[in-house]
Amino acid sequence: MLVHGWSLDGMLENWMWKLGTALLSKRADVNVIITDWIALAHQHYAIAVRNSRTVGKRIADFIQWLEGTFQFSREQVHLIGYSLGAHASGFAGSYIKGPNKIGRITGLDPAGPLFEGISSADRLSPNDANFVDAIHTFTQQHMGLSVGIKQPVAHFDFYPNGGNFQPGCHFQNIYNHIAKHGIAGFTAAVKCAHERSVHLFIDSILNEDKQSVAYWCKDINTFNKGICLSCRKGRCNTLGYDIKKMTPQNGKKLYLKTRSQMPFKVYHYQFKIHFIKQIAQKQLEPTLTVSLIGTKEDVQNLPIILDERITGNKTHSFLITTDKDIGELMMINFKWEGTAGWANIWDTVQTIIPWTKVKLHPELIVKKIRVKAGETQERMTFCSQDVSDVHLHPTQVKTFVRCQNKGEKNTFRHTSSVKWTKT
Repeated sequence: MLVHGWSLDGMLENWMWKLGTALLSKRADVNVIITDWIALAHQHYAIAVRNSRTVGKRIADFIQWLEGTFQFSREQVHLIGYSLGAHASGFAGSYIKGPNKIGRITGLDPAGPLFEGISSADRLSPNDANFVDAIHTFTQQHMGLSVGIKQPVAHFDFYPNGGNFQPGCHFQNIYNHIAKHGIAGFTAAVKCAHERSVHLFIDSILNEDKQSVAYWCKDINTFNKGICLSCRKGRCNTLGYDIKKMTPQNGKKLYLKTRSQMPFKVYHYQFKIHFIKQIAQKQLEPTLTVSLIGTKEDVQNLPIILDERITGNKTHSFLITTDKDIGELMMINFKWEGTAGWANIWDTVQTIIPWTKVKLHPELIVKKIRVKAGETQERMTFCSQDVSDVHLHPTQVKTFVRCQNKGEKNTFRHTSSVKWTKT
């Protein structure tokens, strides 16, 4: 059963037909029912919120009628609610009578205003069905309110791209849109990210061979360091229709990156690089890129985002993503981006002051790169192809290949166990 949300124009939204068609085209044993509560949803938002309880009660009555008339088990019911419809679905689950619960409720960016921070009895919660999952795509606050709810409301809460903004959706000028176009401008500005939750779910049905995987993590900042790409003990799950229906004792917040269009899947890699900085300056903010050479495809010049400056002798962890399935990673080209002027400037300085013993030339030493592939859980260690020269300067590219020494290939050891020496 598909349950829409608050309506601004009094019309059923196109996503309902797209999702219904996707379900019917891929699942021969599915009946799709569209819940039309437009008359109650096309109201002032606060009134529509109140009406969502009435809708939940009527859905619960309908499910119980199905049970009594056709002996249809409520555990086979899957409610898919968008925005305010997610909470209406939760109310349906809480209103249904008897010891057994509805099989599954999926909340697609459940509404935030008047629901954020309130009791679980007054919003969608894990108690409303045997299994509850939610996809949060627009939780960024504006004027103290978020369109989608930020807090967890399910057994598994997915936060694509952190749940704030989505690739391809631009909200920097949201207030200008509202000032220029009124409520229509608000609709256009919000719809892209808010409705992305729906299209991610549709994508999971239509592109079964490209399922997006998300990973349990504390927050998006930690996830962006790449240190959460573990599938041990239920720490990862598939976003969308084919989610693994586990019911953890405590709900899990899962994060992932996506593309800006369907298919949304990307591949996640953790890179752990130990830098030894050899430069007179105390801090360094180089622009670094990596190119990945795999058994299926190659991908060029992926940026490495530094969360802090490189200072001395330290290991940094990064999240690298690509929308290409490169197969097994075999080689890495690691580049310090820059202009040729860097080298000319430093050569000139050392020519003018030839007697100085201070190392003025900006230089990094990188001996090994450790990689973990999120989707395959494979761990790899890459060594410099030229073991006699591990120094990296601006504009230079260094090639790293799989370490071939015994015990090195396909290992991913904590860096504290590795000895690093300056040369």
